[in-house]
Amino acid sequence: MNQLIKRNLNGRKIFLLFILTNIIYTVMLTITIPIVMGFSEGMKIMDVMPTGYNPEYVNTLLKALGEKGRNAYLFEQIPVDMVYPLLFAVSWCLVLAYVLRKLGKFDGKLIYLCFIPVLAGAFDYCENIGIISILNLYPANSNLLSQITSVFSVLKSFCITIYFMILITSLIGLGIKKLKGPLIN
Repeated sequence: MNQLIKRNLNGRKIFLLFILTNIIYTVMLTITIPIVMGFSEGMKIMDVMPTGYNPEYVNTLLKALGEKGRNAYLFEQIPVDMVYPLLFAVSWCLVLAYVLRKLGKFDGKLIYLCFIPVLAGAFDYCENIGIISILNLYPANSNLLSQITSVFSVLKSFCITIYFMILITSLIGLGIKKLKGPLIN
């Protein structure tokens, strides 16, 4: 896997993936999520609840969405969100690998930190599968399914938070290295 990452550490390729990933993210934030939330009577949808939700919340949300809102969730938001986790995983994995290479830390154990966005993407897919199941089973939603899906939402958010803390720390380290660089010679 490290070799696969190493072969793709091309600044231009990473930049293009980063742009594509953020275009898809922007589409979700500005178009598909607001469309679904327009039916939700002010309730947040499951995708945007980093601390999770309980079965009662899910049932109230699905009722508030109504048939049109549930269809918008299933056929407008979810399809875009089935593309996003892969793009997120690949682009952010490569961004951190690129920074680690610049820091001279790519060949060490820190390279494993690059797999955190891959893990986040996997949890996002699990969350999406749970949401699809919940939407398709409505009104016969099980409490267990809501709870499991909520766990995946929390795990996704946790991984994303940890990843960005690591990335920011790495970028600060790279900035310090760049500032000190000429003085060390």
